[in-house]
Amino acid sequence: MANLILLLQEYGVLIVFAIVLVEQIGLPIPAFPLLIVAGALSVDGDSNWLAVLSVSVIACLISDYSWFRAGRYYGKRILRLLCKISLSPDYCVSQTEDNFNRWGPKALVVAKFIPGFNTIAPPLAGAMGTSNGVFLGFSVAGAIVWSGTGIAIGAGFHTQIDQVLEILSTMGTTALIVLGVLLVLFIGFKYIERKRFRQSVEIDRITIDDLKKLLEQGKAPVLVDARSVTAQMLEPAVPGALLFNGGEPIPELIALDKNHHIIVYCSCPNDVTAAHVAKELIGHGYHRAKPLHGGLDAWNAAFGTPREVDEGNTASVG
Repeated sequence: MANLILLLQEYGVLIVFAIVLVEQIGLPIPAFPLLIVAGALSVDGDSNWLAVLSVSVIACLISDYSWFRAGRYYGKRILRLLCKISLSPDYCVSQTEDNFNRWGPKALVVAKFIPGFNTIAPPLAGAMGTSNGVFLGFSVAGAIVWSGTGIAIGAGFHTQIDQVLEILSTMGTTALIVLGVLLVLFIGFKYIERKRFRQSVEIDRITIDDLKKLLEQGKAPVLVDARSVTAQMLEPAVPGALLFNGGEPIPELIALDKNHHIIVYCSCPNDVTAAHVAKELIGHGYHRAKPLHGGLDAWNAAFGTPREVDEGNTASVG
C-alpha cells in the first residue's frame, strides 16, 4: 500500500489516466476513490489537481466517444453485449433505456454517477442518432462534473483522507487483503441480488417451435411488446403486437377472453422484462400469458424482421 501511494505521488497523472480509462471502458475498477485520493494529495502539492482533472476528462472522452461510435455503427447489438457482461445484466437494458429516454443526451452529464448507466449511455446515444457535437458537449460536461467532484471531495476532506492513507500504509499487505475481501463481498452481493431478481420472475416460457404450433393450429395468440419506449424506437415492434409499458393491462387486453393465448416478448437478457409482464398478466387472470424464449431476436430469426412479418400471423385486436 505504501508503494501504491508513492506511485500515485510520483506518477499520479499517468495512473489516474489509466485507471479512469479502464473503468470507463466497463471494467469494475474503482476510479472515483482514486480521484478523491489525488484531490487530497493535491492540497499538499503531491499532485496537480488541474493535471489530474485534465487527464481524467481525456480518459473519459476517449472511452465515451469509442462507445458512442460503436453504438452508432452496431446499434442495439452493442447494448446487449454490454449488458451481458455487466454485474446486473437482467435489468441493465431497460433501466438505461428508460433513463435515456426520459432525459435525452442531457443524461450524459450525470451518467457517470449511476453504476451501469455510465458505460451504457454513450453507445445508446450513438444508437439513438445523437449528433457528434451534442454528444461531445454533454460528454465533456459530464466528465468535468464527475472528475471535478471526486477531486473536490478529496481536497475538502484531505486531512481525514491523509489519516486513512497513513493507516493503510502501516497495514501493508493487510490493507490489500481487506480491500480484496470488500471487493469479493460486493461481487457476492450483486450475485445474490441478481439471483433473487431472476427467481422473482421465474415462469414457464414458450419457445418459437411451440408458437409455430399454435399458429398452425389456428390459435393465433396476441403478441405483447414489453420493451421500453426507447427500445421500440431503435427496433420496430412486430406488426399487430400490443405495446405494454407497465402498469395496468391496456384496454385491448382487458377486452380479451382471459383464456386467450398471450405471448409477451422483449429484447433484454434472459427475457426478464417479458417474464415480469407475463406474471403481472397472470395475476390479472390471463393464465395463458407466457414470455417468448429468446424474445424479439428469436421471433426475427424465425419469421423475419418486423418489417417483413406478415401481419396475418398475429391476432388483430382493438
